[in-house]
Amino acid sequence: MADFVLRPCVTSDAAWIAELRAVVMRPDLERLGRFDPVRVRERFLNSFQPEHTYVIHTGGVDAGVIAVRPEPDARWIEHFYVAPAHQGKGLGGAVLRHVMAASVDERPFRLDVLQGSPARRLYERHGFVLESEDPVDVFMMATASP
Repeated sequence: MADFVLRPCVTSDAAWIAELRAVVMRPDLERLGRFDPVRVRERFLNSFQPEHTYVIHTGGVDAGVIAVRPEPDARWIEHFYVAPAHQGKGLGGAVLRHVMAASVDERPFRLDVLQGSPARRLYERHGFVLESEDPVDVFMMATASP
């Protein structure tokens, strides 16, 4: 299992997270014909809620980010990005397991992932199932871990 800590995000983290988002999402957005280098960053900056966001720190570096936004009927996993140098090593799965195991109630987790993204397999391995989809997004849901 990957060794990491989640540290609370602060407002000053916004710029590097927006850049990380652009790097991580670029291949999928380009494949879908939707990559815009300005918009990909602006969409994050316009919805950034540091109070619900955690930086993934491992090996002495900030390697990613995850947000868990509470809603009355679900907890939305958003802005879950792992830097390319840290992908494929179990870090994303370890973080997702940790977040889901820390569940304090029975609300399900929800998220959306871009069509054709390899991240979908990660979510399916952790119990997420298809709720709905459109030509760009796949919306998924999982129950909280016991």
